[in-house]
Amino acid sequence: MANAPNQTRSSRGAMYLFVGAVLLIGAIVSYPWPRRSEPLIEAAQRQVLRDIALERLEGGEWRLSEHKGQAVLINYWASWCGPCRIETPGLVRLSQELPGLAVVGVSMDTGDHAPVRDFVKQMRVGYPIVFPAALSQIGEAMVGLPTTVLVDRQGRVAKTYMGATRETEFREDVQKVLGER
Repeated sequence: MANAPNQTRSSRGAMYLFVGAVLLIGAIVSYPWPRRSEPLIEAAQRQVLRDIALERLEGGEWRLSEHKGQAVLINYWASWCGPCRIETPGLVRLSQELPGLAVVGVSMDTGDHAPVRDFVKQMRVGYPIVFPAALSQIGEAMVGLPTTVLVDRQGRVAKTYMGATRETEFREDVQKVLGER
């Protein structure tokens, strides 16, 4: 009988080791590891993005057409999205540091706007936050969040980013687009 407590401890230890290994593997698989970045779409191959008009969190309307001559990052996100929380501080810095760049956050949250307001306050977001219109199909083609679209000075899609993207990648691509004639 003296071995029974040791066997129980040993079984528990094996179970804890197994659960720990499963959690570690899950964390490794779900971590937003750097991925190979696709290049910008060649200027001659870019498609014009139709005008977008979206309701602003603070009231009023945000329109893509009002940003002709600027590069625009359209960031689709949600307050409950972990990778969005990782990406947002870099977008905030870019919006403050790069003249000629407009950033807009399209919240995919539904219902009450309180979580969005809390997110904006916590992340110190200074760029406009907007919402798709009711019954809009904007979210239908979304593969996941965050998704960001880089629009060039002529209103054409230069690149689409899926998943959390590093500030350095955004910065490099935006600077290339701003440098185009």
